[in-house]
Amino acid sequence: MLSERVLAIFFLTAVIHAVDTLSYSVRISGIRTKRLALALSLFNIIVLVSRTANMVQAPLLGSVVDRAINTHELGPLPWVFRFIIFAATTGSLVGAALIPTFVNVFVRAIRHLENAGSVPRLLYHGISRHGMRTLKESVTVPHVAQARRHLDVGNLPRLFLILNVFITSVYTIGVLASIYGGVLLPAYRLTASQLSGLINGVATILYALLVDPQAALITDQALQNLRPARDVTNMVVFLVLGKVTGTLLGQVLFFPAAHLVVLATRALAAH
Repeated sequence: MLSERVLAIFFLTAVIHAVDTLSYSVRISGIRTKRLALALSLFNIIVLVSRTANMVQAPLLGSVVDRAINTHELGPLPWVFRFIIFAATTGSLVGAALIPTFVNVFVRAIRHLENAGSVPRLLYHGISRHGMRTLKESVTVPHVAQARRHLDVGNLPRLFLILNVFITSVYTIGVLASIYGGVLLPAYRLTASQLSGLINGVATILYALLVDPQAALITDQALQNLRPARDVTNMVVFLVLGKVTGTLLGQVLFFPAAHLVVLATRALAAH
């Protein structure tokens, strides 16, 4: 069942989660340059890569599921979904490993953008010989010992770090559980797949209310010298660890979530 199409879905899923993991490090770049708004704006360009991958991944996955249903070859599908969730873990780990390099590159990009005055000029500089040399000089090999030095919760709110794990797990499996719920209830698979919006919507609300504001508050306090900048790095390390843990938790929650989708679909179909 590991066809070229499934491998493509694996790669695209890994890219999506790698970019999502790198988003945490934008706060570190913003603190170092004192240009948080500019850092967040510049990162939106990279987010386009993730969104493009997501646009391609979703129909590919749908085609794999439709083909399995039409040919009555449903046996391997659970492992395909497990494989895709594993791709989320793989992408998160790759993103975590790239954070030191990404922070160095991003800090230089932010500073150069201020001089260049526009993103096209920045991109032109990036592909120039000088830009390539700068990129090469920015490559940093991640060290576990360095990350361990930032495993200090200190005065970071513990609840929002725990919630980040749970919300990440929901994001990881929300769409997948809905699609697999449609496999379990093929007569109503369109209804089941649409429930992903409800699942991810709940996760989005929780993230917007409980996680993102707390992370923004800690970052702004560091910018205003109300807390040490080290707290932001510590927070990023815990958020990244939480993201990896959340994708692993997704493996545990996937089938229960799919069966909840089936129950919700049947309830909707009954009315």
